[in-house]
Amino acid sequence: MKFLKKVSPLVVTISAMAFAGSVYAADNIKIGIPQPMTGPATQYGDQIQAGALTAIEAINAAGGVKGQKLEPLLIDDGCEPKQAVPAANRVINSGAKFAVAHACSGTTVPAVNVYEQEGIVAITPGATSPLVTDTIKPHYFFRTIGRDDQQGPFAAGYIVKALKPKTVAILHDKQTYGSGVASQVRDNLVKDKVDVALFEGINVGDSDYSAVITKLKSLKPDLIYFGGYHAELGLLLRQAREQGLTTQFMGPEGVANKDLVAIAGPAIEGLLVTLPSDFTKLPGNEKILENFKNAKRSPDGAFTLTAYAAVQILADSINAVGTDPAKVADYMHANAFNTAIGKVEYDAKGDLKEFEFAVFKWDKAGNMEQLKF
Repeated sequence: MKFLKKVSPLVVTISAMAFAGSVYAADNIKIGIPQPMTGPATQYGDQIQAGALTAIEAINAAGGVKGQKLEPLLIDDGCEPKQAVPAANRVINSGAKFAVAHACSGTTVPAVNVYEQEGIVAITPGATSPLVTDTIKPHYFFRTIGRDDQQGPFAAGYIVKALKPKTVAILHDKQTYGSGVASQVRDNLVKDKVDVALFEGINVGDSDYSAVITKLKSLKPDLIYFGGYHAELGLLLRQAREQGLTTQFMGPEGVANKDLVAIAGPAIEGLLVTLPSDFTKLPGNEKILENFKNAKRSPDGAFTLTAYAAVQILADSINAVGTDPAKVADYMHANAFNTAIGKVEYDAKGDLKEFEFAVFKWDKAGNMEQLKF
């Protein structure tokens, strides 16, 4: 799996607007795409843009949905919780009734209320926290990615069966996503009788993690799991290796950012990460991969094909029942969909009944190999 090259958010916005002005009409079906176009999480936004725009262009080229074109509206949420509601309101104010919404859990949790109150059908291709759907049990909000309480047990199962450690140390960034997935890993390891010797939060933005590294060296765990994002893990990895700590590290999809390589350097080698399975290898996706090639975009990345699938589901549902969001939401809850990530079925809260995670191993150049498990 290779990383998608970063595209300037300004360039993407201008080109999308220009394209819209030449092709789209007032009766087009607008789809809001709020995601990080600025800030440290832009790679995830790049992936969502690549997936959603490629799907929209392919559907439009095939005649659209019920004779109408899909119109993408790119909106920057910065992966910032304080920008969540303003970004969601921009979707509403644009006249869009549908959205491929938000990469980050911390942004998604407050935005869900807006979509639910306004009756906007939105699908997140990246937010994994259970709080997204557990807090208000939405009817209009869905995912095309698994939850942390699916990813956490999967990661713990891999740790127990493949790595077989006697002791594990778990660190997290004290935030919604990081602490949530770390707690899931801890709880499942404890169930499997693995000794969790440390469960501790670190501060986001700190530049020196010597104190916790010293603690880790004294505990001598067989594995260190980190729940959070790439910036903190990069420093942890680099400083741990500099201080002689050679223990295996593992983390969730939030650490899988190309900038991790620049921060950690060669210390990244051997890192294990749980991510959505490499759906580019899924039988039947040949035409989809051809769409990416024709669009000169990469299909790689954790959230690229989950975003593509989100557009497919919206289009299939609108094609079946029309553009009334209430009818679309009802249809999505009641039906299964064949998508770029395989068969999709939803429960009453809009969560996937099943989702395929996988474990990837990084080399020092930042390339990843999916491991068999």
